Amino acid sequence: MILRISKTLMVFAIALFASLVAFDNITDYSTNFDFVRHVLLMDTTFPGNGIMYRAITSPPLHHVAYVGIITLETATAALCWVGGNRLWCARRGSHMTFQRAKGFAIAGLTLGFLTWQVAFMSVGGEWFGMWMSKQWNGMPDAFRFFITILSVLIFLSHRDDALEILDRPDDL
Repeated sequence: MILRISKTLMVFAIALFASLVAFDNITDYSTNFDFVRHVLLMDTTFPGNGIMYRAITSPPLHHVAYVGIITLETATAALCWVGGNRLWCARRGSHMTFQRAKGFAIAGLTLGFLTWQVAFMSVGGEWFGMWMSKQWNGMPDAFRFFITILSVLIFLSHRDDALEILDRPDDL
């Protein structure tokens, strides 16, 4: 039982994190919008770098990108909240019941991983050269976020049927 509760609480923790990130981005839109705008403009990358042709200078596209990020963060949160709730409700069920309850949580964690790994590390970091910026480099934070999410995803995905015996010694 403790393993199931641990997995459930970790999913809820990611749900809370993604909710707070999305909430902050919605309620303090301009602060993190500036981050996205500078990354897309590539205006703080190394002078004369050879990838400046990738810069996006259209303000409407900056807003589209930022709203897309907020949407991914919000969807991550929603899926993890639903997934955590399903895990909590299934915590006393059979092994298969608990396994089947993991779907939404796995989807939410996967989306969170993809949001911070693909959107921030791959697209922002590599495509737009965010790593070159001293002021607008979000790669260390993105790495910390997606590694945490990936760790929870791996832990949640681990089948706990063999360990379930330890939780129920009366079944021996």
